[in-house]
Amino acid sequence: MPVVRFLASLADVPAPAWDALHDGRNPFVSHAFLHGLEAEGCLRADWGWRPHHASLWEDDRLVAATPGYLKDNSHGEFVFDHAWAHAYAQHGMDYYPKWLGAVPYSPVTGPRLLASDSRHRVALLHAIEEEARRLGLSSAHVNFHPVSEDAAFSDAWLARTDVQYHWRNPGHWRTFDGFLADFDHKHRKNIRQERAKVARAGVNFRVLHGDEASEADLQAMFGFYLRTFRDYGNSPALTLGFLRHLACTLPRNLVMFLAEHEGDTIAGALCLRGGDALYGRYWGALTTLPGLHFETCYYQGIEYCLREGLALFEPGAQGEHKIARGFLPAFVHSRHWIAEPDFAAALADWCAQEATAVERYARTLRSHTPFKDQG
Repeated sequence: MPVVRFLASLADVPAPAWDALHDGRNPFVSHAFLHGLEAEGCLRADWGWRPHHASLWEDDRLVAATPGYLKDNSHGEFVFDHAWAHAYAQHGMDYYPKWLGAVPYSPVTGPRLLASDSRHRVALLHAIEEEARRLGLSSAHVNFHPVSEDAAFSDAWLARTDVQYHWRNPGHWRTFDGFLADFDHKHRKNIRQERAKVARAGVNFRVLHGDEASEADLQAMFGFYLRTFRDYGNSPALTLGFLRHLACTLPRNLVMFLAEHEGDTIAGALCLRGGDALYGRYWGALTTLPGLHFETCYYQGIEYCLREGLALFEPGAQGEHKIARGFLPAFVHSRHWIAEPDFAAALADWCAQEATAVERYARTLRSHTPFKDQG
């Protein structure tokens, strides 16, 4: 029988042992990324994040794991359960703390039950349920898992679905003009006009991987990140040390698009690259030039994917405006185990109603496709 251990830090696991559990195509579940969040001050108990990673061991060999956290709030998760917490409070019960299996601050679908053996995935989930009971937690959650992991979850894990907007190359796009050729006239014209405005303003772009970025480049990108969070009244979680860490430990996965104007770096987008995908995470700018956001966050990323032969570009959560720019609705998934039987039954009905509404919403969104042959 595997031995179950819950770990308070990924420093307790050698990087090669952790990374042997996944195929390396999703940088967010790498030891470098997850441990970097811990080591570089991005996760703090007073922000509601306490590492509590689930792991299975056989003969002192790591055979399965899930990045996990004890959460005292629902910040930085992107699967919204505030209504659930409110319902608990109305009944005089505590929803927090809960256990969360996820990548902090990253609404990116990827492996969560890290194991090559399907039996180990089932065992992981059983261990998580038992740990939640032992600690008296209200619930356990696994966010943004791939559909391929669904079989491991029992019916006790309620399913939720949401919509994001993803760019997928059907295989025949080789250039940006080839991509636009599949658009209807109106949307193709709008994109060309948006790009022309940025070009006429004299903005140029540098595309840098982590091992190509200077200290000044990293500081500029971090400054844009801070500015965006300040503008929206949110507290930034990532640190400059974490960005430097990514540049060193994931040098070809870190991708930055930096906009230059009259010798100054005026905007930037920070992305991570996976096996066949680009993931947009953060952006910021010193000015509000027309079209600058769309060029920096979307069109530069699409051109990168076309040059590099990447099939998928996920530019981040939410944003119906992305549809007009070639990012179509895609479903993302999560699972939820509720300790209290009465709440579990009530939330099962709630999740079923939500799923119906999300499916209806997605059908409506698909009717607004900008592509000629998908109307």
